[in-house]
Amino acid sequence: MLAKLSPHEAYRRVDFDARVCGANAAELVHLCYEHLVGSLGTAIHAHETGDNALKSRSLTRALTSITALQLGVSGEQGIAEALRQLYESARREVLDSAITFKPDRIANVRRDFEEIGQALRVG
Repeated sequence: MLAKLSPHEAYRRVDFDARVCGANAAELVHLCYEHLVGSLGTAIHAHETGDNALKSRSLTRALTSITALQLGVSGEQGIAEALRQLYESARREVLDSAITFKPDRIANVRRDFEEIGQALRVG
């Protein structure tokens, strides 16, 4: 399967898989944030260069990260509810941009998750 991918994409997948296998719960959340921020950045770049295939793959990867984050939320109140709202809002923005790409809105989502990810690293 990796033979069908570019060398860069194959390396990215192997690196990602290795990091997932050795991660604890907090590291997995950080990895999802990192993956989401990177995917949204790539989608913006692909939009600017007119690479629709890369933009589509990047948005799909972003949705995968959001879905993983959503599945990891436990509990019904407090921070759990706030996280569910955040992730659902991000999911809607990404899905809307799959139809009509809105680089400013995707950049805002990216910036929000980048800031949260940095805060998680510090804390």
